[in-house]
Amino acid sequence: MLLSSIPNLITLGRLIAVPLMVWLIATDALSAAFWLFVAAGISDGVDGFIAKRFRVESELGSYLDPIADKVMLVGVYVTLGVQSYIALWLVILIVFRDVLIVGGTVLSQLIDRPVKMQPLFISKVNTVAQIVLAAGVLAELTFEFADMPVITALEYLVAVTTVTSGTCYLYMWVTGRGAFIDVPPSLQNPPSPQDPTTNRVVGEEQPRGRA
Repeated sequence: MLLSSIPNLITLGRLIAVPLMVWLIATDALSAAFWLFVAAGISDGVDGFIAKRFRVESELGSYLDPIADKVMLVGVYVTLGVQSYIALWLVILIVFRDVLIVGGTVLSQLIDRPVKMQPLFISKVNTVAQIVLAAGVLAELTFEFADMPVITALEYLVAVTTVTSGTCYLYMWVTGRGAFIDVPPSLQNPPSPQDPTTNRVVGEEQPRGRA
């Protein structure tokens, strides 16, 4: 029982560390913010490894892990944007995509069209690109590197993958296609009504007897 709870505890610790990370960036304690961000990234890999290696994956973890990652990235990007360490247009794009996805998820629950927690491949690429860009910006500020061209390239990569993944999710949500939408059982081939007196399907052709 203790082993099965370790991945979720690590994820919860990463989530709790977000306010501290935001505060460190806002107060220009960039070195501490960088190393805390690195530690959070390492913990993300550790909890996933433990869960898969010892087969202690849980439904709570499947929801908690992406929430922790998303809260951390949004918090870091918004703070970096407010501090003018990263382009505001990119921050707005990232936040708008996440609000769009969360809004679609909530609306799906309200209309009885529950959403599967299965991120697309392009979404995983986008998450990795966001992590690398945030780490690169914090490293550049911490170690006072000269302007690195790779940062600009990463910004455009994050922008492209953000728009692409957001568009894919929106299309799949609107059309109901793919694994993003889980059609409720009530809409999946509803059974035909039966005649309680004969226990036969109403409208079913009855077998004819021989003359």
